Amino acid sequence: MRLVIVGTGGMANSHARKFGELDGVDIVGGVDRSEDRLSAFCDEHNIPNRFTSLEEAIAWGEFDAVANVTPDAVHHPTTMPLLTAGKHVFCEKPLASNYADANEMATAAEQGGLINMVNLSYRDVSALQKAHELIAAGEIGEVRHFEASYLQSWLTQPAWGHWDKEDRWLWRLSEEHGSLGVLGDVGIHILDFAGFAIGASYQSISCNLKTFDKAPGNQIGDYKLDANDSFTMMAETSSGAIGVVHASRFASGHMNDLHLQVHGTKGGIKVTNTGDLGELFVCSGTNLEKAEWQQVELAPTPNNYRKFAEAVMSAVNGHPTFRHAANLQQVLDLAVESNKDKGRRDIPKSTQLQDA
Repeated sequence: MRLVIVGTGGMANSHARKFGELDGVDIVGGVDRSEDRLSAFCDEHNIPNRFTSLEEAIAWGEFDAVANVTPDAVHHPTTMPLLTAGKHVFCEKPLASNYADANEMATAAEQGGLINMVNLSYRDVSALQKAHELIAAGEIGEVRHFEASYLQSWLTQPAWGHWDKEDRWLWRLSEEHGSLGVLGDVGIHILDFAGFAIGASYQSISCNLKTFDKAPGNQIGDYKLDANDSFTMMAETSSGAIGVVHASRFASGHMNDLHLQVHGTKGGIKVTNTGDLGELFVCSGTNLEKAEWQQVELAPTPNNYRKFAEAVMSAVNGHPTFRHAANLQQVLDLAVESNKDKGRRDIPKSTQLQDA
């Protein structure tokens, strides 16, 4: 598989490393409007072909697939011409800035018969994969309740850098710079994390978004700090379970922590992303009477990069797909609507399909 990486900012380095580890994958080009950034990236990863426009790369055409690592708002305008050119696409999340664009991308990929996947990276957590398997097998009975959170603290502790001095953080706080806030940045991850474990889509949600004052006039340089910093959500799944989902960048003491608890008629499951494989605990069977939790031994599972490469080579699409990410985008759009009047929003049945 001959791969081009579009967008050569910070996250692109992870793509270059992960794809570079795979047999049968040759990273043949990079694309970025910033010539300096492009050159530094391609030099670091020994990438031979460099393009300062997507049009130039498409005209060259000597590649099979693309890793799209551009900012959120640029996913749609960069992916659509790639699909038109017949290229398979592995896109960063969220798929687009709104459901209409995400749906157009999913439809184009499906109609073109192209491999399409979204890097919902916490699908790679072995504990989540095992939880999904156990719940599907009936280990905890019928799911009744769940609690899911994604907690970060980069607005309160500079462990990853100074958010008020670096563009890579500031753009994530500004709607004008293409950010959907914590809802779009990590909310999509925790919604996928919970939905995939449970094995059901979202049927209805009610959401509260909050943007906190962080600077004088809520502006730093060109960045208006108007994107949401925290959200809380009540949700019901298509299987009838109800739960709460929340995320924040003000979660002091938490670097990058996902937590999920799922409770059913015959037991419960706890999942985190801690460590290389995550951690999974189950309370079921004879342990249920004593309310004792047993940790489950885990084995490594393939990551999204490998799954995409294998999908391209086998011509069989992998998961999570563009369609699944578009359906999640519908949830995000309705969450924004819900926040305006603090009301409940029902998810259209056409976007309640659960990705495997």
